[in-house]
Amino acid sequence: MPTRALSLCLCVTLAACGAADPTSTQQGLGSDGGPLPGADVGSHPTVAPVGQPAKYATTVVSFTLGDGGGYGQDQLPSIIQGPPHGGGCCYGSTDVLSLGNGGEVVLGFESEIVDGDGPDFIVFENAFEIANDPKNVFTELGEVSVSEDGVTWTTFACDPKSGPPSYGDCAGWRPVFATPDSPVDLGSSAKAGGDGFDLAAIGVKKAKFVRIRDLRSDRPAQQGMAGFDLDAVAVLHW
Repeated sequence: MPTRALSLCLCVTLAACGAADPTSTQQGLGSDGGPLPGADVGSHPTVAPVGQPAKYATTVVSFTLGDGGGYGQDQLPSIIQGPPHGGGCCYGSTDVLSLGNGGEVVLGFESEIVDGDGPDFIVFENAFEIANDPKNVFTELGEVSVSEDGVTWTTFACDPKSGPPSYGDCAGWRPVFATPDSPVDLGSSAKAGGDGFDLAAIGVKKAKFVRIRDLRSDRPAQQGMAGFDLDAVAVLHW
């Protein structure tokens, strides 16, 4: 299996790619169900005991391919469903969807995300430490937004130019430790790695959709693997 480190050796020609409305491209990938029968999607999140698994994205509502991306798109939607395939501190997973520079993806969830204590969902990319140095992390950042109806969006503050640990609420700069054999545990979700997002930070109570937009780092990459590499999104409160 190739590692992301190998991708640094090759370059691609990069060009801007416009965003699209979540209803305009590659519709209906995966299931598009509503809340689970009997689920409470109001203001009170599920309180789960230690050992209870998280929930994950179920639907790709739209995918707008940016330049140099597309790795993993032939496996949609399954490649973004279920738990992440973390490589730990120093290896990036290749079980990902590469958005390409300027690309974006909109995900839907069977259970509505609601605001609870602390992070409400986690976005997993495939960032990794270079030469085992936690201060030197290979990053391809993404801007994260949420919506209740897929039309009106609220975006988390993200500053890709400031560098760690001041990226704010960008996705794509923390290594991933959770795997299918050791998935996200609601009782100790911080151990999963990835980038957590708290709806309270943007004044949102609940959301049904998550949009991730590549912020065009224009890093050299193996053809097809440019831009933000989405592994999974885990819901902690629903």
